[in-house]
Amino acid sequence: MSPRKAPERTIDRWGTTEIPPGTAREVKITLSETYFGVDSKIPVVIWRGEEPGPSVFVSAAVHGDEINGTGAIRQLIADKPFKVHRGALVLVPVVNRLGFERHERYLPDRRDLNRCFPGSASGSLAARLAHAVFREVVPRCDFGIDLHTAALRRTNFPNVRADMDDPKVAQLATAFGAELIVHGKGPVGSFRRAACKAGCPTIILEAGEVWKVEPTVLEYAIRGVTNVLSNLGMIDAPATPPAYHLVADKTRWVRASRGGFLRFHVAPGDIIERGDLIATNTSLTGKEFNTLKAPCDGIILGMTTIPTVAPGDPVCHLAYASDGSLSKAAKGHAAAGPETLHERTRGDLSTGLTVVPSDDL
Repeated sequence: MSPRKAPERTIDRWGTTEIPPGTAREVKITLSETYFGVDSKIPVVIWRGEEPGPSVFVSAAVHGDEINGTGAIRQLIADKPFKVHRGALVLVPVVNRLGFERHERYLPDRRDLNRCFPGSASGSLAARLAHAVFREVVPRCDFGIDLHTAALRRTNFPNVRADMDDPKVAQLATAFGAELIVHGKGPVGSFRRAACKAGCPTIILEAGEVWKVEPTVLEYAIRGVTNVLSNLGMIDAPATPPAYHLVADKTRWVRASRGGFLRFHVAPGDIIERGDLIATNTSLTGKEFNTLKAPCDGIILGMTTIPTVAPGDPVCHLAYASDGSLSKAAKGHAAAGPETLHERTRGDLSTGLTVVPSDDL
């Protein structure tokens, strides 16, 4: 007897739940079991258009403490800012339920779920969870957007991470409408890399801090999702262009050379030139130890949110393009008005930092 073929997973049927065109349904994905032997599940909301078209998933909280994306997906579900006319939108507010419930990045076994995709049905807890989510979501979708934040004690200016060598991924990343795209395939075992390998072009948004739902980051994520769906012809809403567009093919951390207490002179999203002051390192009584300067022209991609440092601690993350296209970004940045989302996001992310302009020193 030949082995039974696994049932094909389609957008119109999730387990026993049917989702006809033009309807929306909430289903549950079973991840694992609790210590009591009770199923551990996560909710997934599917919106189907009346007409055929591509299917796009939007996921968040693969790292359990990164909940900006969860807030954005929750608002999409609650406010319904657009109507899906063609194709389907698959919304996964929380992937890493076990980390989310404990307000932690990792799983209880200390594994990073975002290094375990596509997972295994017979592997570790992390591998099984990755497998459960991956097999239910990715085969049903044509594109994916995974929402992230910076790690603990850091913040990120909104940026898309994407493999720009893949034409379909590049189209998706550009359509999102972020000012900054960081080129790369992503770590081995990451959700987006595994999804791309499985034939579902996927990007991630990195924005903001852990444990927060930041208003401008939430707005940024929703705008990006709307732009993608508009580009794919799934909704009738127009796309919103970014203030500028830069693809960065290199990033670099500027690290503390001495211990001390920092005074920051830049904020996330700032465009800086080589030699510009990034921070001044002082003693607790204000005695200056040394200064940190930009090693190259670039954009402040991310920063530490803690001013106390030891030698080697990361201070800020620079993104830059090797082709010298930063000048175009600088012109777009200069032309952006104070009420644009770009400028409001820069302002909001810097409120958690004490920034002293270098010309005030």
